[in-house]
Amino acid sequence: MALAAGALAAVVVAHLFVAQQIASRDADAPSAQNRSVAHLALPVPLIEQVEAAPSPCESHSVTEAIADTDPTALIAAFGGAERLREVVAEGAAPCVPLDDPAWPWAVVNKQRPLEPVDYAPEEIVAPPSRVAGDGLRPEAIEPFERLVAAAEAEGAGRIASFSAYRSYETQESTYRAQVGARGEHAADEISAHPGFSEHQLGLAVDVVACDAGGCGTIYEVGETAQGRWLADNAWRFGWIVRYEPGETETTGYAPEPWHLRYIGEDLAAVYRDGGFRSLEEFFGLPAAPDYG
Repeated sequence: MALAAGALAAVVVAHLFVAQQIASRDADAPSAQNRSVAHLALPVPLIEQVEAAPSPCESHSVTEAIADTDPTALIAAFGGAERLREVVAEGAAPCVPLDDPAWPWAVVNKQRPLEPVDYAPEEIVAPPSRVAGDGLRPEAIEPFERLVAAAEAEGAGRIASFSAYRSYETQESTYRAQVGARGEHAADEISAHPGFSEHQLGLAVDVVACDAGGCGTIYEVGETAQGRWLADNAWRFGWIVRYEPGETETTGYAPEPWHLRYIGEDLAAVYRDGGFRSLEEFFGLPAAPDYG
């Protein structure tokens, strides 16, 4: 009896030992579910903190050029005219003045009046090729006369300035006359409200085509050799045809092949190379089909 009891005790102890070993093994090893989860877990990426690039407007050369109202220096500070256009269109350079009439690339349209609305340039000079109207700002005279000379030398014919700078008061009377002749809606398609005209900048000119018999009207320019030459070549001298066909919903004006706008040779080359058809598109600005 005592022997049987001892044998039974030995069996119980053996079973307890085996159970303890199994429990210890299970505790040390992950479950099948845990092994599956561990297998599926992805490594956590390490994210390095990258400092944001400084704004171009914080550059000393940029702030200095703006303070000096120096277009050439500002273009150079941005690394060229194309780069300047890009950062302005991206909204990354709010310091570049698009509404200051002192700069050659100021954008004036039906949503963007001159600031101040009665702005007047410090100096206006009559170009030698003028047949009517007032003159231009000094910085636009030489480029315009080179354009006129090139058109004639290249066989397109003679071009003359017919209407350039207009004061606020002159534009007021011009617009009023157009309303009287055409009605307000039709007048708004071809004539700006006072304070909203590029002519007030002193950097825009309406041209006419001339020959031995005299000069035609502005409305005839588009059908002349001079008008075709201007469409292809004005950019070479810093000028663009501001109001092109198909752009009325953007610019707010019917096509005006006679209306040239000076923006400077560097930007005009970028304008042409990029296939742009309005300053609004060029600088990433909203369309301005109507007055706000």
